[in-house]
Amino acid sequence: MNLTGMSGAVRRTFKQTGALCVLCISACHPGQSQTASQPDIQQLKQLVQQLQIQLKEVQNQIAVLEGQAKVAPTAAPAVVPAAEKKSSESTGSFDIYGFAMLDSGYQFKQNDPNWFDVVRPTKLPAYKDQFAPDGKTFWGVRQSRFGVKSSNQTSLGELKTLFEFELFGTGVDAGQTTFRLRHAYGELGQFGGGQTNSPFMDGDVFPNSIEYWGPNGMVFFRNVQVRWMPIKGESRITIAAERPGASADQGIYANRIELQGVRPKFDMPDISWEARLGRKWGYVEIAGLFRKIGWVDTNQDQYNLTDSVLGWGLNLSSNVKFGTKTTGRFQGVYGKGIQNYMNDAPVDVAIQNNFMNPIAPIRGVPLPIFGGVAFVDHNWSERFSSTLGYSMINVWNSNGQEASAFRQGHYGVTNLLYYPAKNVMMGGEFQWGRRLNYTDGFNVNDYRLQFSMKYNFLKSLAY
Repeated sequence: MNLTGMSGAVRRTFKQTGALCVLCISACHPGQSQTASQPDIQQLKQLVQQLQIQLKEVQNQIAVLEGQAKVAPTAAPAVVPAAEKKSSESTGSFDIYGFAMLDSGYQFKQNDPNWFDVVRPTKLPAYKDQFAPDGKTFWGVRQSRFGVKSSNQTSLGELKTLFEFELFGTGVDAGQTTFRLRHAYGELGQFGGGQTNSPFMDGDVFPNSIEYWGPNGMVFFRNVQVRWMPIKGESRITIAAERPGASADQGIYANRIELQGVRPKFDMPDISWEARLGRKWGYVEIAGLFRKIGWVDTNQDQYNLTDSVLGWGLNLSSNVKFGTKTTGRFQGVYGKGIQNYMNDAPVDVAIQNNFMNPIAPIRGVPLPIFGGVAFVDHNWSERFSSTLGYSMINVWNSNGQEASAFRQGHYGVTNLLYYPAKNVMMGGEFQWGRRLNYTDGFNVNDYRLQFSMKYNFLKSLAY
């Protein structure tokens, strides 16, 4: 027998038991050796006892050896590749994102040519054939967007930045395909500053539609601001001081020389806030706005039209999940002198007659306004979705405005969108807009069909 590899105790035991086994075999089979001396029974019993003791020792030794084999050796520290180590210890991210988008369609009626590719009731004709003729196609890529954002962890909290622009010209660039800043904003911990969505605005009310401008009765305003966010997350509180600004309608007195020297004056910021309560079924949010709108009469005459008014507003909004595939988006807002925060509304302040005062025979008043939004987004499957909804806005005009002044606007869309691949969308939408004037009885409808194609991109980097 080869005893190589066994411990010394085991080898000794096998040598002893081997000799004893020969004896045992001889005793058990006496016929095999008739000439050998036969041990007596007592000796054989002693040998058996000795064998049992030695066998027990061998079994214990085997158990010890098996126990040592089960103990795993101490593993050497794992060597993490440099790239994986950097990723696992990343404290920041940088995203490059955006989309290229084509809009095309047909408008059955007429609207302001500077707003050829959107539905804005305020830009519909104020009198018959103002923007004649009816019917035209439209094409554009003005919704296309590019943005970068970053996030870093610091000793003072999360540092976030956002810079985003699109190609939809407004203001002096209305109707053009040109760069337009959307966001230029930074945030550290609870404080932020720059241009971004006003806290008075709830962007989650915007439906999944392809028409660019969106519901006219929605609060929608990106403004320069400083904000404090003591509570962040699904439930949040935000308070901000925003850049002031407003517009005025001189109405039937617009050509009076006495009004040419009246200049706007904004000597305090707009104050806005929001409080949102998030739940599994969605959320409910209330937001508010308080502002001062002033003007100074610089004319040297018998009148003194210098004055100021206070504007304010309350906005109640919500998203409600009707199951896993359907979301309702709702908003109701009311206020005075908050029109420039609305998605599509005319002036904040208008002239009202005040003939009882010879020094100030006219005065500016903040116009009351109400806006409503009700939309439902539904996902039919991973490939198809639809939106259906309505929005409206109503202004209570002053008696110094012209009879053709904007009083009420209506907006509605429905669509079917198709997602053939990841980051690709295409689909069609029916759109409707309606305008009603102040007192001349004129009203007009607009109908449009739009087809769009959208291609998203996103590149995320961790560092």
